[in-house]
Amino acid sequence: MAPDEQLVDETPAKPGIREPGSSEAPRQSWWQAVRPLVLRLHFYAGVLVAPFLVVAALTGLLYVFTPQLEQHVYDHELHVPPAATSHPLTAQVEVARAVRPGDSLKSVRPAPTPTDTTQVIFNAPDLPESYRRTVFVDPHTLEVRGVLDTYGSGQALPLRAWVDNLHRGLHLGDAGRLYSELAASWLWVVVLGGLALWIARRRPRRRLRAVLAPEVRRAGRRGTLSWHGATGVWLALGLLFLSATGLTWSVHAGENIGALRESLSWETPTVPTELPARSTARGDVGFDRVREAAAEHGITGAVEIAPPEDGGAYTVQQVQRHWPTQQDSAAVDPASGAVTATLRFADYPLMAKLSRWGIDAHMGLLFGWVNQLVLLVLGLGLTAMVFWGYRMWWLRGPASGFGRLPARGAWRRVPGRVMAPVILVAAFVAYALPVFGASLLLFLAVDAGLVALARRTADPTPGA
Repeated sequence: MAPDEQLVDETPAKPGIREPGSSEAPRQSWWQAVRPLVLRLHFYAGVLVAPFLVVAALTGLLYVFTPQLEQHVYDHELHVPPAATSHPLTAQVEVARAVRPGDSLKSVRPAPTPTDTTQVIFNAPDLPESYRRTVFVDPHTLEVRGVLDTYGSGQALPLRAWVDNLHRGLHLGDAGRLYSELAASWLWVVVLGGLALWIARRRPRRRLRAVLAPEVRRAGRRGTLSWHGATGVWLALGLLFLSATGLTWSVHAGENIGALRESLSWETPTVPTELPARSTARGDVGFDRVREAAAEHGITGAVEIAPPEDGGAYTVQQVQRHWPTQQDSAAVDPASGAVTATLRFADYPLMAKLSRWGIDAHMGLLFGWVNQLVLLVLGLGLTAMVFWGYRMWWLRGPASGFGRLPARGAWRRVPGRVMAPVILVAAFVAYALPVFGASLLLFLAVDAGLVALARRTADPTPGA
């Protein structure tokens, strides 16, 4: 959403009906009491947070299409001419080891098709956190096609990794990640507040079209407002989804979300790698037998094989993240080649499945190009709403400059019976989303400062 304090309904409110002889003012409805507060909060959030939302939207759009760019830019590393035969996977790993003798083997992604390379992934002491060094090997000729630094569990190649970190934190480290957390923390607030203001404004017309369709023939501020509001209704669900999933990656709110998931046993499970007590774990059947054993239990397609750690088992994990998601995994005894445990994605807890699907949909992976198209519409739509919001503010103001602020004193005009639960909810949200809480205090300070400044430079207005 955006700075649309223009949602103020300038039509004078009709006086309430009083009983004969009664001197009491009519009691306001809950919405009448809280509306000025929602309006002022929506305005400040729009003015101050909208630039961060635009940056997140545009960098996110750039990221959405990096999978296709990767296939083109890194065609030599990723693809090979097809052939009828391939060398053993163990031989491919040994070739990669010879190229990176000082790095430790992390895992292997065998070529999923005859035209793909095998990715042998190493941990390297000179790389930042979450980065790996990957050797790309032709499975048919054992030619090393390249060595690249890759990022994260999705094996992002340098181009996608660069765009990912641009979107996540503007390449400014943890300090830069505060920008994206600020955007995600406020996006849902701005969306819900804007929806409430827009629907309440259009409700007297009692027509669905007034809420869903812009007034294409109306010009000026009211026409811009209709485009801003109607577009927000159509995009609201998608924007709320992006806000929720974006928070899971954030620094501070993400930590709280992780703690909540852990306390409720909503974490993504992992296949147990402990070997049975009777297993001697001497010898090693090698990557080829491990892959075959996992395939016998249905762990096929694109997989990642991790060697044993601390005397445990090999793990074989499917890495296909499109729909339907394939994330089954198996543990294989290195001595016997027997599968000791399996974990099916179908058996994941519901919240773990939703988390997996949510992250992949946020990244544009879950439904392929359809997913990418939806994210494109959301990103461009959000950017357009921000533009319309600033334009409305400009059109509402004097000819010499910035638009006017919403009426002051919104906080003090809210009755205590309404303000008390609002404060409680705000305190709870601020605790769960620390960046939201800190920025909310900043908004309150700015608001108080503007009110004080106005009192010094002009006569106080009634109700200020």
